[in-house]
Amino acid sequence: MAPKKDVDPQAAKKTKKKASSKKPDPAPNDAFDDPVDILLRPANQLDLSEKQLEEEITKQLTANNPNAPSNIARYNTAEKAFKFEPMVDQLVMHYATNGFLLHNESDEATRQVALVELETKTMADWVLSIDPAAAKKADGADRGSGDGEKADGDTKVDGDDAKEERDDDRDDADAGERVDEPGKDVEHSGDDSKQLRNQFNFADRASQTVNHPARDRSSETEPPATSDFGGAATQWNIYDAYMEDQHRLALQKEMQKKQKQQAKDAAQGGDESGKNANAGDAADARLKKKPELMASLPMTKAVRVMERMVNQNSYDDIAQDFKYWEDQSDQFREGEGTLLPLWKFYNEKAKRRHVTAICWNPEYHDLFAVGYGSFDFVKQMSGLICCYSLKNPSHPEYAFTTDSGVMCLDFHPQHSSLLCVGLYDGSVLVYDVRNKANRPIRRCDVKTGKHTDPVWQVKWAPLDLSEKDLKFYSVSSDGRVTRWQMSKSELVFQDVMELKLVSDTGGEGDDVSVKGELDENDASLGALAGGCCVDFNKQQDHLFIVGTEEGRIHKCSTAYNSQYIETYRGHHMAVYTTKWNEHAPNVFISASADWTVKLWDHLFSKPAMSFDLNAAVGDVAWSPTSNTTFAAVTSDGKVFVYDLHENKHEPMCEQKIVRKAKLTKIAFNPKHPIILVGDDRGCVTSLKLSPNLRKGNNDPSRLEALVEVALKGEE
Repeated sequence: MAPKKDVDPQAAKKTKKKASSKKPDPAPNDAFDDPVDILLRPANQLDLSEKQLEEEITKQLTANNPNAPSNIARYNTAEKAFKFEPMVDQLVMHYATNGFLLHNESDEATRQVALVELETKTMADWVLSIDPAAAKKADGADRGSGDGEKADGDTKVDGDDAKEERDDDRDDADAGERVDEPGKDVEHSGDDSKQLRNQFNFADRASQTVNHPARDRSSETEPPATSDFGGAATQWNIYDAYMEDQHRLALQKEMQKKQKQQAKDAAQGGDESGKNANAGDAADARLKKKPELMASLPMTKAVRVMERMVNQNSYDDIAQDFKYWEDQSDQFREGEGTLLPLWKFYNEKAKRRHVTAICWNPEYHDLFAVGYGSFDFVKQMSGLICCYSLKNPSHPEYAFTTDSGVMCLDFHPQHSSLLCVGLYDGSVLVYDVRNKANRPIRRCDVKTGKHTDPVWQVKWAPLDLSEKDLKFYSVSSDGRVTRWQMSKSELVFQDVMELKLVSDTGGEGDDVSVKGELDENDASLGALAGGCCVDFNKQQDHLFIVGTEEGRIHKCSTAYNSQYIETYRGHHMAVYTTKWNEHAPNVFISASADWTVKLWDHLFSKPAMSFDLNAAVGDVAWSPTSNTTFAAVTSDGKVFVYDLHENKHEPMCEQKIVRKAKLTKIAFNPKHPIILVGDDRGCVTSLKLSPNLRKGNNDPSRLEALVEVALKGEE
């Protein structure tokens, strides 16, 4: 290169100033001139000294996104406040595209290479299987090309080798025309597909044969009859099926009886031997006949036990209260008690019917009977009798239907399966609850002394050892107190008393029954008092009291039926209930529609005590565990429990049980501290007495002393 020319420094400075102020002149177009270095400075460049130029300034470059926000705030749940986010994503994607290249060492590339090798190997095996000769040629060509490459371009082939190859080709071409000769070995060519594999001297030739067509034979048969059925096994379904089966069995028995009677009538003209033979055959047939499984006694018992177990699980809390609950608050309040509601007994068949009677079974203390009818004479309907058990409150154990409404019922004290019933149409019935048939074992009719008015009360007479037949009494609105005797085939009636009307003109101490009789004209018209209730003395069996619609209570005797022994005046409306005390034989109680309950001593014509309950009293009952305790129900839905030993003026308990309904009947359980109350909507409610309501005992002197003091106070 040519050396640079010497330049004057001052001239150089001037040149620099001019260059900074003026644009440089364009370089000459002479290609042989040496290039000149010209330093250009911007107009706004700082003038720095050498020291400043030599100073090192360190700067750190960061890859921050200028568009990224720096004031992001997020809510911190721990500190319950908004905090600035220190870390902000600075990544900016300028360009992105989906590629198809893979790295050689990646897993996906390895899988694809293995797949290609497997495909190549499979293809080679397939070619070898269908054309071995071609595969060998291809293999030889590949091997030959490889040898040629190794020989560095040496393409010379020996004459012998070429001759052998030509011979091989000729042999392959003639292989299809040659035929194997016996006893000589034939060299097989490489193409196995064209070689004759038959050991006999046959030629390949195709022919078409006739193939017999395939035939399908089938036969059609009638499939056996099938049916699909299903249903829910609820309690009422089980009960309905059970009742249908019992009805079917009853019909079968009736048909068998009819057939036996017909056979007996047809064989009356025959000899005695024929009769005995027929009777023996019938007995043998009856013994051979096996009872049905579902209607057998063990099956019925098992189903009943299972149903009771299911109900006990369903009402476990109520069962626990019945057995163990005691109101602890009674310890802190003297003279007061409560009633705990337990089970409610309701049946759909009893809908729109009144509970007209409740009676506990004297032998099985968990079993009780309920009579359903109607106290409204305008709305009369058929009657229903249901026997419930505390072990199964969901459904009655026994149920019987009647043509008329049931007004009263009573269990026999010794024969607990016998139930006498009084109906609204004046009939009296006797049922045996052990008999599954829905019909009574005894029934009265017009010829056998049927009442002309509703029967309001029935009572079994005490068992008389001198007489074999059972007896019970009934009282009706027709003014008759009738005794019914169960003979072998029917009910035999006898009127014990005719309830004659009495006037109010008799004075104290006079014979009211004689002076108060109406004149002969009224007597000739048959003016009799309508009886509403009756009860027999517990110690003197011949004494009984009758309550009438006029509010009178008459004391009568079965041995003297011409007139009343005593007439008790105190009530001004119908007397619905009269009950003797079981442990104090001189005391009885009465309940009336005039809102009062009165306590009487049968030796006195005036009441010893009177209790106003502010509503019509439907029923009253003595407690079996305390002779000073009684309970009453009223038409406003309340239950009153009195203990005369604790308080003679106020009830120990006054509790409302039902809303918008009237309570009609009440009954104490003879063993457990339970009472049952029935209403005019067909529901029976069980209630448990608290400890304060069952404190007393059955000492008769306690009640007699209370009555004596009350009578002296009246005098």
